[in-house]
Amino acid sequence: MNNTTDSSSSPLRLAVIVGSTREGRFGPVVANWFTERARVHGDMDVDVIDLAETELPARLSHTPDPEAAAALGALSPRLAAADAFVVITPEYNHSYPASLKTAIDWFRDEWQAKPVGFVSYGGLSGGLRAVEHLRPVFAELHTVTVRETVSFHTAWNRFDENGHPLDEAGANGAAKTMLDQIAWWAQALRTARAVRPYGS
Repeated sequence: MNNTTDSSSSPLRLAVIVGSTREGRFGPVVANWFTERARVHGDMDVDVIDLAETELPARLSHTPDPEAAAALGALSPRLAAADAFVVITPEYNHSYPASLKTAIDWFRDEWQAKPVGFVSYGGLSGGLRAVEHLRPVFAELHTVTVRETVSFHTAWNRFDENGHPLDEAGANGAAKTMLDQIAWWAQALRTARAVRPYGS
């Protein structure tokens, strides 16, 4: 579907997807920090989609029942409206959360011909194994995953009590680099979709 009627001068629409739903999760700390960085980037309207607050049905179906259809109908327009996505993910058992896979698999056209970036967190690996597993999944959905990522190794030791990174300059710099790439691809692909709707 073509959801790109905005002119090239309008702000880019960035959906930030918080992937963890686990009780006691650290994700909101990372998400709050990154969302602020995205908002001060200056050219993006940010929509935070927290999967812990999004009741998606666990059983996939081509003909969802009314309750499932209502849940999907609440999220689908937000994904479709986005020009770009950033996924915030932990690493669970060398990969990403099942909640995130469910959210990805329920949709198709909403992801297509848009850029995706990743902010990961975890133990010694910083969630990077989750990111490496997500890249081919999003490639299958015809997205463009940007090269740069933001990752926090032993994340719970990288933020102060106010949710600010201890290495603020390094973290903010990494976020800006990734957001610059996201913005370039988002603008280019939005323009391309407006000229010629994407088909696969």
